[in-house]
Amino acid sequence: MARRQRTGTVLKDKNDKSVVVGVSWLQRDRIYKKARRKLTKFVVHDENNDATLGDRVLIEESRPMSKTKRWRLVSVLDKVDVAEVQPEEIDTEAALTGADESEGSED
Repeated sequence: MARRQRTGTVLKDKNDKSVVVGVSWLQRDRIYKKARRKLTKFVVHDENNDATLGDRVLIEESRPMSKTKRWRLVSVLDKVDVAEVQPEEIDTEAALTGADESEGSED
């Protein structure tokens, strides 16, 4: 029997050898027949910690590895470069340097 494979995006990569992958799919409304976007989260075993936040990955069903882990990482399809600096840190740095620059430019 073939194992199911899904393609999704890494939502969380903080744990060691584990990532949370979100798989998006459409569900039609029974009455209005309009499609709604749904998101299913899978806890995936990532042996080498290859996947990072925002990557597009291919996952496959596997034997249960823990209470919630039933999927394993097959490959990383698209790598995404995520900035090391968080947006909050950028704002505070810009505010500090901006205040210093404005004082110097008035002279």
